[in-house]
Amino acid sequence: MRRINVQRRQTRREFLRAGALAALGLAAGPVLWGCAKNPVTGQNQFMLVSQEQEIAMDKQAAPHQLSADYGQVGDTSLNDYVSGVGQRLAAVSHRPDMPYSFHVVNANYVNAYAFPGGTIACTRGILLGVESEAELAGLLGHEIGHVNARHTASRMSTQMVVGGLAGIGGAVVGAKYGKGWGALAGGLGGFGVGALLASYSRDDERQADALGMEYMTRAGYNPDGMVDLMDMLNDQHDSEPSAIEVMFATHPMSGERLATARKQAMTKYASAGEYRLYRERYMDNTAALRRIGPAIKEMQDGEKLMREEKYAQAETTFASALKKAPDDYAGLLLMAKCRIAMEQFGEARSYAEQARRAYPAEAQAMQLAGLLQVKAKRFDAAYEDFDAYEKALPGNPYTIFYKGYCQEGMGRRPEAAQEYVRFLNQVNEGDQAKYAYYKLVEWGYIRGQATPPADPFAGLG
Repeated sequence: MRRINVQRRQTRREFLRAGALAALGLAAGPVLWGCAKNPVTGQNQFMLVSQEQEIAMDKQAAPHQLSADYGQVGDTSLNDYVSGVGQRLAAVSHRPDMPYSFHVVNANYVNAYAFPGGTIACTRGILLGVESEAELAGLLGHEIGHVNARHTASRMSTQMVVGGLAGIGGAVVGAKYGKGWGALAGGLGGFGVGALLASYSRDDERQADALGMEYMTRAGYNPDGMVDLMDMLNDQHDSEPSAIEVMFATHPMSGERLATARKQAMTKYASAGEYRLYRERYMDNTAALRRIGPAIKEMQDGEKLMREEKYAQAETTFASALKKAPDDYAGLLLMAKCRIAMEQFGEARSYAEQARRAYPAEAQAMQLAGLLQVKAKRFDAAYEDFDAYEKALPGNPYTIFYKGYCQEGMGRRPEAAQEYVRFLNQVNEGDQAKYAYYKLVEWGYIRGQATPPADPFAGLG
């Protein structure tokens, strides 16, 4: 029996230990026990994550979340506009030297989020609700506040002491669509970001609000923009809670925060009331986005129906949205995922291929196409799709698993085993890990016993 090129066979316990730090890029530097000076308060705080590690984790995880949110919008002028506002705020923040980048992503849900190294994204869904540049400044300033106060690094430091890093992972941003193929298709690309984008505490949110208002007024924006932003979010939560539920899950909102913003605008920042809101400039720069607003609204409705497993109604809703925006990448992939959930795999493949043509540089459609090829048992074509995905967006361990599965399907056991080893060195929980471990035991590459697991693609129609 040919062996994998490793020093020795490994036990299951050794596999379960492997890769806990690598999953979040913490191997980028040593973890030191101690304190660090908070950039905002100037006080010492308990901190096990260095600035270099914050940046390294950001670089590893952020591209995958941006892809899970259907990539950056193709409107370069809109991206440049939002980035310009963000960089203006970052320059007057407490950490102006962080490698900030600002992105508008094609996701339809209402949210904005920040990775610890300065990658900040807002969805096109939230930009449709914003009505002035000052509101946008409040939104981006709040996210910059999270980066400056090191909220993610502080939370991770506590988690590392309380429970270690094993098991950290799993996306919290984005929608899930029921069971089977729907759930699998809904969760593509979101690995390993859970610890970086988990919900902030109310104290973190209060501090980010205060910092956001400080930065936006320093940059010359009227603080009423922050008040208007919070007012809009609260109104949307009352009128359309499904579209904004992720925002409220990751950024706990309350009437108290809105009241505090109003008080701060009228007292501490009263002199900044003479600054402008820049409504017209915002509307001019978002005109193209707002033209497809009705389609985005229908996509929001369709995603809600998907979560409720009302797939036929969702399909009708997505079809209506695509009539309004026929080349919309997110809309095409949502329709593909809906058809997958309905077990209409041929139609799903057609929409996935249309999405690839609409946005050839974005990777999610490659992954989805690969899954559909696996379903059709076209393992050679599926392997090419997964390999293209890994080259376009390296670092997702599940792509490695899929490549191993395809190699196994093509009868290439040694190559499959190599991929399963690579996968298990990063992931040690879940159905895929059980499957890969069992195969390596069955083939004699690992000593031990394993119960035959379910096929990780079983139950998918």
